[in-house]
Amino acid sequence: MDEGRSTSRPPWWRPGWLSVPVLSVAVLSVASGIAQFGVTTVIRDVAVEFGEVAGDGALDQLGLPATTLGIALALIRLSSLGSLPTAAMADRLGRRRVLLAAAAVGLTLTTLSALSWGFWVFVVLIAMARPLLSALNVIAGVIAAEETDSGGRAWALALIAAAYGIGAGVVAIGRGLLPGETSFRPVMAFSLLPLLLLPLLARRIREPAIAVSRTTATGLPGRVPRELVGRVALLATLVGAIALATGPGFTYLFVYGEGVLGASPLLLSSLVLAAGPAGLVGLLLGRFAADRIGRTVTAGVTMAASGLAVTIAYSGSTRELAIGYLLAITASSAFAPPTGALVAELVPTSVRATVAGWETVAGVVGAVIGLASFGVLADLTGGFAAAARWIGIGTALIALGFRLLPETRGWELDEFDGP
Repeated sequence: MDEGRSTSRPPWWRPGWLSVPVLSVAVLSVASGIAQFGVTTVIRDVAVEFGEVAGDGALDQLGLPATTLGIALALIRLSSLGSLPTAAMADRLGRRRVLLAAAAVGLTLTTLSALSWGFWVFVVLIAMARPLLSALNVIAGVIAAEETDSGGRAWALALIAAAYGIGAGVVAIGRGLLPGETSFRPVMAFSLLPLLLLPLLARRIREPAIAVSRTTATGLPGRVPRELVGRVALLATLVGAIALATGPGFTYLFVYGEGVLGASPLLLSSLVLAAGPAGLVGLLLGRFAADRIGRTVTAGVTMAASGLAVTIAYSGSTRELAIGYLLAITASSAFAPPTGALVAELVPTSVRATVAGWETVAGVVGAVIGLASFGVLADLTGGFAAAARWIGIGTALIALGFRLLPETRGWELDEFDGP
């Protein structure tokens, strides 16, 4: 099978970026969304099944202390640090090979979590799956970027981000349609379906031509050339800062909505369903602005908007939760195309997957800090509003750092590689 990019022109009715390889890795991103967001939808169900409702207070209805939930969610996010060596191996062993291996093992572990016999058993299985599923997203974005030119790159990256959102929506809707007191097990078993499709998808995913023709990375996985360290570190800091707000902002949706505000699971699942169109609008806005205004300006503005939206979401009512959540989904979705393009366009092919892995690590660190802070502050103050204000406003201020990065709009990937 030819692993290079086809030289034939696409049909007149199909955009060049909407190729079979890009669509195939997008399906894997759907699978990743199903597997990873399933944890968000069922974490309270897991806590109730293995814990105990101890009183009549809002936080007592969670089944386990908010600090315990915060630590568990933080540990799951922290495990995503393992995505860096996995993603870095794609610069050495090939994008396709590592992508398929990560998908197979990550989806298998997620499916097995449906058989958990204790809270921390569930957490351990999910923590083992998370780095592989995170690496899957990273490599899918790299393949999408390398299969397209500058004009179509933001579109392809928007598709990958939208695919993850579709997966999250599927599992959230499935959870909402189940009875209110259902076990978490059927939801986590959803991951078996994309796992069964993996052999079919594997036949349609190829190694991008630019990755085949360029020199592969050397040295320890995760190593970045010295001349790129400053640029990569700055971009990583910015990506980590938005995760500081969106990590807890999205993860605590069901815990906060059901356990604190008393919202029904179906209402919250409807919010996730509405997040699909909101995210699509955000992706299209982000794609348009990234190609017309510039990558750095678009990323900075949408990052600031994401932080402020999370502040609104946790202000204290179901209405504010709905408005803030949907605004945060829109803004953070708009953040994805320009930032994904920057990650691809600021570095050479030999370390592109490695750098994308570092950005994921930064996002994990930011999300872990946010999750842990939310849980601890919720127990100390009896609510999440104060934590949301500090983290959201801080994220908006840090977004100014995008002014320090070079603008890459119109750059082709081989321009950085040299002759």
